[in-house]
Amino acid sequence: MGMENILRTTASRWMEGKGNFADVVISCRIRLARNLEQHPFPNALSEIQAKQVIDEVQTAVCKAPKEMGIFQFAALEDVSPLERFVLVEKHLISPQHAENPVGRAVAIKEDQSVSIMVNEEDHLRIQCLLPGLNLENAWNEASQIDDMLEGSLDIAYGEKSGYLTACPTNVGTGLRASAMVHLPALVLTNQVSRVLGLLPQLGLAVRGLYGEGSEVMGNLFQVSNQVTLGKTEEDILANLSAVTRQIVDKEKEARQVLLQDAGEQVEDRVWRAYGLLSNARLISGQEALALLSDLRLGMDLGIVSNPVSEVFNELIVITSPAHLQFFTGREMSTTARDLERAKLIRSRLI
Repeated sequence: MGMENILRTTASRWMEGKGNFADVVISCRIRLARNLEQHPFPNALSEIQAKQVIDEVQTAVCKAPKEMGIFQFAALEDVSPLERFVLVEKHLISPQHAENPVGRAVAIKEDQSVSIMVNEEDHLRIQCLLPGLNLENAWNEASQIDDMLEGSLDIAYGEKSGYLTACPTNVGTGLRASAMVHLPALVLTNQVSRVLGLLPQLGLAVRGLYGEGSEVMGNLFQVSNQVTLGKTEEDILANLSAVTRQIVDKEKEARQVLLQDAGEQVEDRVWRAYGLLSNARLISGQEALALLSDLRLGMDLGIVSNPVSEVFNELIVITSPAHLQFFTGREMSTTARDLERAKLIRSRLI
C-alpha cells in the first residue's frame, strides 16, 4: 500500500467504532516525543541537517520487522498541500507539521494506526491511534515502534531528566496520551463546563478536534495529560484512563436524564438531524458536525438504528474540506464544498 492508497483509503483503524466505551470514546492516542542525540532540535536545524535526520529515520523505519506492519515513508515536500491536509484530517500528522513541509517527513503504517512525524517540534513524534478507550494497547504498539527505532538511532536521553524534548512540558517520558470523547448530553444539559473544568486540577488538558489550538466542534473534545516530567508512563495512562471513565459515566448519566426528562424533545432533535442530513442540498462543515453529533446521540440511545458508529466516525473525516477537494480532484469554493458535502452525507445515510 503506497502513500496514494493511504490518502484514498477513507477508513482508518481508529474509525472502526469499536473498543471500550466506544459509545462515548471515539478514539485514543499515544504520542511519544523523541530526539536524536547528534542533531540540534528541529527549530535550529539547517536544511542539510534536517535532511540528515530524515535519512537516518527512514533507514531505521525500513528495518522494521514485517510483524510490525508495512510503513510508507514520504518527504512532505513530495506531498501536495491538499494531500498534507488530508493527512491532518485523518489525524495522521499535525496541522503544524503540514503547514511547513521543508525538511519534514512522515512514515505511516498501512492500517493507519501508527504514524511517525519527522522534524515536527521534535525529531520524532511517534503516535498510535486506536478506536475506543484502548490506551494500554496503543501504548504497547507505540512502545514497540519506539524500541525498534531506538535500536538503530541514538536517542537523546538524560539519566536524571529522561527523554530530552524541544518543549519542557514533554521532558521525562515524552508521552502524551489522549482520548477523543463525544459529549452531546453534557453539552445539552449545560454540565460540560463544570465536568471538564475540573480537569486541569488533575493534570489534564482539554482541546478541540485537531488538538492544541483547535476548535471544539460536533461536541468532540480531546482530553490529554499536560506534564510528563516526574511521572511514569504507567502513572500517566492510569490517570487519563480513570478520569476518562469518570467522564464517560457523567455523559451516560446525562443521556439518561435527557431521556427521562425530555425524551420527546430528544427524539425530535435526533430525527430532525436525520431529516436534514438525509435531504439537505447545501451544508457547511460546522453544521454537518453538529447534526452528525445529534444523530450519533440518537444511535447511542437506540432512537435510530442506522447508520452504524463506523459511518459516523468516517463522516467526521471525509466531509472535511481537504477530503472533499481531494476526492473530487479539484479546488472548490465554499459553496461547492457545501454542495459536495451534502451529497456525500446523503449517499451514506440513504
